[in-house]
Formats: sequence, C-alpha cells, structure tokens
Amino acid sequence: TIQWAAVASFLYAEIGLILIFCLPFIPPQRWQRIFSFSVWGKIASFWNKAFLTIIILLIVLFLDAVREVRKYSSTQVTEKNSAGRPGAYEHTQMKLFRSQRNLYISGFSLFFWLVLRRLVTLITQLAKEITNKGVLKTQAENTSKAAKKFMEENEKLKLVLKNHGKDEENILETENKKLVEDQEKLKTELKKASDALFKAQNDVMTMKIQSERLSKEYDRLLKEHSELQNRLEKDNKKGL
Repeated sequence: TIQWAAVASFLYAEIGLILIFCLPFIPPQRWQRIFSFSVWGKIASFWNKAFLTIIILLIVLFLDAVREVRKYSSTQVTEKNSAGRPGAYEHTQMKLFRSQRNLYISGFSLFFWLVLRRLVTLITQLAKEITNKGVLKTQAENTSKAAKKFMEENEKLKLVLKNHGKDEENILETENKKLVEDQEKLKTELKKASDALFKAQNDVMTMKIQSERLSKEYDRLLKEHSELQNRLEKDNKKGL
C-alpha cells in the first residue's frame, strides 16, 4: 500500500542520513555550522511537534503490524489444519509474510528515528565541547603570557629599588606589592582555566567514546536488519 511504501522510503532516508552523519571525514564543527543556518531557526518551533507526530504515527503503524501478525499467525494454524480449503493456507501465509515485513519496517523506522535524534544531539554537543576547548586553551595561553609579563616587570622593579632612595623605595615597594597581588590573581585565574581545559578534554573524550559506541550499535543493527531481510526473502521464496 501507499502508506507502507512511504514508511519504507522514510526508513531508507533515515539509514542514509545516519550513514552520512557517521562519515569520519566530516568533523562535528562542520555539522554544527550546517545546523546553525538561519533556515533551521525558522523551523525550530515546528521541529518538536513534527518529531512527536512522526513518533506517534510510527507507533500506531507498529502496533497495527503487530496486530496483523498475531491475526494471521492464529489464522495460519487454523487454515493449516483445515483440509477443505487447500489454497487458503498459502494465501494466509502470504499475508503473514507481508504483515511481518510491515512490522520490521515500522519497528526499524521508529528505532532509527530515535537514533537519528540522539545522534544529532551528540554531534551538536561534541562540536560545542571542541569549540569551548579551543576558547579555554586560548584563554589559558593569554593568562600565562600575562603572568610571565608581570613577573618580568616585577624583577625589573626589584632592580630599580636597589638603585633609588628610601622614599622612592617605599613607593616602589607599594607598587611591587600590588603587582604581586595581581600576579597571584592571575595565577589563580590560570589554574581555573587549566582545570576548565582539563574538564573540557575529558568531556570531549567521553562524547567521542559515546559516538563510537553508537556507531558500533548502528553497524550491529544494520547487520541484523540485513539478516532479517534475507531470512524474510528466503521464507517468501519457500512460501511461493
């Protein structure tokens, strides 16, 4: 029927998108730039409604397919034990195969739809973490340079103190104390930036591990889908 042809096309589109998202040579930052286009902002208000609507439709189709499988499974047993209708068993078996096929199509479509949503979320989070890592690294480098500069100025002031009088020495000591305090503040900020950088690196590693696990799970499911498809084709040939 048209509805199951549409669901099958939707399933193929999902598989294609997931394969594209899993391509290793496309970095998460590029996907982030694609997701940040203005056109996505315009349809963002409708995205959640569309997502939930598609889930509801797929669940309804899945439950309908389950009902059909149970219906023709029980009918198949009855027709097989009936000797008065020799062609009814083959006809029921054909309908059972179609209902099983629809069950797999709707079930995998629902599952891949959820996987696709989760995959987009993980890619976006990974891109943000990588960007934050670069920003924190730049801030840490700038703070380190500033601290080094203040330390050099502090050494120069110490040399100046040795060559000037007591009055100037008191003034310079005051300025020196202020520079020392600024230096301690900068060291504290540098430590905070280093801790934030270390946390960002751990978050990026965690996201990378999750992405690899998701890719492995997808490969396993794709292989399982292929095996189920081959099994259904064999059963169809045996039924015909």
